[in-house]
Amino acid sequence: MEIAFADFVAGAEGATGVAVVIDVFRAFSTACYAAAGGARVIPVAAIDAARALKARHPDWLLAGEREARDLPGFDFGNSPARIAAADLAGRTLVQTTHAGTQGITSAHAAGEVLSGSLVNAAAIARYLTARAPARVTLVRMGHQARERCLEDDICAELIAARLRGADYDLPGIGARLRAAPAAVKFFDPAATWAPEADFGLCLAVDRFDFVLRLAPPDAEGLRALERLAA
Repeated sequence: MEIAFADFVAGAEGATGVAVVIDVFRAFSTACYAAAGGARVIPVAAIDAARALKARHPDWLLAGEREARDLPGFDFGNSPARIAAADLAGRTLVQTTHAGTQGITSAHAAGEVLSGSLVNAAAIARYLTARAPARVTLVRMGHQARERCLEDDICAELIAARLRGADYDLPGIGARLRAAPAAVKFFDPAATWAPEADFGLCLAVDRFDFVLRLAPPDAEGLRALERLAA
């Protein structure tokens, strides 16, 4: 298995084989908590596209952010804590974010596309090991999809280490990320859109035993994240 690393939307666009599009803080952590709560998650790139889907399907819910802040008129921001506390069983959640959903909707050259986060990193490694593709591309979406960030780098390193059968310092992840620039908002009382609980939920390494794979288009041309046990 060849393991390649790529970054940002351009990296997602060029990803081949099985692409794992990583966004730890917070898009694909949030998506996992939503799926665990029974939601069907549909990632979209544009805010207008999300609102158009809501107009066609008034019972669907919207979740999203730009520059980490909640979007006007949306049901949720990008907070795993708030998603985990909601009753989402049987609901459809349309998600749009500054980085993660931009990447996952751009990975057109990949044969298969997974979302990536720490909360299901072991499941991702198990799934890929079982699938044994010739190539895996780990796409780090980074801060606002334009600069590298420690949390996505760590997640990519962890998945790659597990695919290679190598050890990784799991206990050290929390301390490393507590000091990361992207974590500052979780400990700032003024950043109401990023509750402190989000930090712990995003760092709950291996909490979930499933992967989220981008499904083929449905009758509307929409691609949901299907939950698969791994």
